[in-house]
Amino acid sequence: MVGPPDRESGVKAEKVKKSDFHFDLPPGLIAQQPLPQRSASRLLVLDAAADTLADRRFTDLADYFRAGDLLIFNDTRVLPARLFGRKETGGAVEILIERVSGNHEARAQLGVSKKPRPGGLILLADGTPVRVLGRDGPFFDLRFETDEALEKLLLRLGRMPLPPYIDRAADTADDERYQTVFAREPGAVAAPTAGLHFDEALLDALRARGVEFGHVTLHVGAGTFQPIRSEDVREHNMHREWLNVGAELVEKIRRTRAAGNRVIAVGTTVVRALESATRDGEVFPLAGETQIFIFPGYRITSVDALVTNFHLPESTLLMLVSAFAGREKVLAAYRHAVERGYRFFSYGDAMLVFPG
Repeated sequence: MVGPPDRESGVKAEKVKKSDFHFDLPPGLIAQQPLPQRSASRLLVLDAAADTLADRRFTDLADYFRAGDLLIFNDTRVLPARLFGRKETGGAVEILIERVSGNHEARAQLGVSKKPRPGGLILLADGTPVRVLGRDGPFFDLRFETDEALEKLLLRLGRMPLPPYIDRAADTADDERYQTVFAREPGAVAAPTAGLHFDEALLDALRARGVEFGHVTLHVGAGTFQPIRSEDVREHNMHREWLNVGAELVEKIRRTRAAGNRVIAVGTTVVRALESATRDGEVFPLAGETQIFIFPGYRITSVDALVTNFHLPESTLLMLVSAFAGREKVLAAYRHAVERGYRFFSYGDAMLVFPG
């Protein structure tokens, strides 16, 4: 790892309970399809300091920014990480890549009636052999026994890995819509969903206002969907993800701060990347892995506002937003969103959050 040491958890002191982040969500509000136009989503604006909520459209986003503000995106590109095959005994296997660990190796979740043992073989739909190297909890380490690079194999055989709460198979439209328009660094197996709302017209409108852009890379893993199982969230083992916060972005952040302008994160993944790269209140270049877990009690210092989607009850992502703007105010905003019929999760609507 290059850069400051990773800050592994949000806070070690006072107990924080998982159940404190529960909210009731009617299943009908979970978005199953993207809207025809990316930027057509609704936008709920929470100003925690002023204790106000505003119902807007995502195309109104530029109204809240000024010239010189820095908007930071995650430029990771989602791999078609869902594969299908059979065990040597004939049983069907679904492989969901959690993260690529080499040209021919990956960590994955396996959907199969009987879990294979180390040394077992899975044959993909085209006959490519996949060797099971070992198991670590819900994840399996796999080696693809082919000369073809794994990324190329996924592009040839894989399907988009839609989240588990989307109750349908991925179709060809998802190949484009479950990908941001600024995606350029392949490696994620889940989309940085706050970025899905941006289209070229909205980016042009932001540029015209004088808003600056920057990028981090954080390859979102399937572990982002792993639930917290312990009531005391401090006992949760946070998944690891690879990130890169480059020197050019760090210089942009410093110039923005020096000019008295704001840094705005597009998505919780950007916050995790920047906070992992922060030491003594300043962001430094960083490349490596992060296991940072941000929940109330942790003070986020790297950003001044956050564009984010609506997250699952009791999830690590909801806890991060609550650390930024206060649990009670965030949950009140979520109750408002439910009452007003906002669409939730990856293909749903968005929030713009200013902290308390």
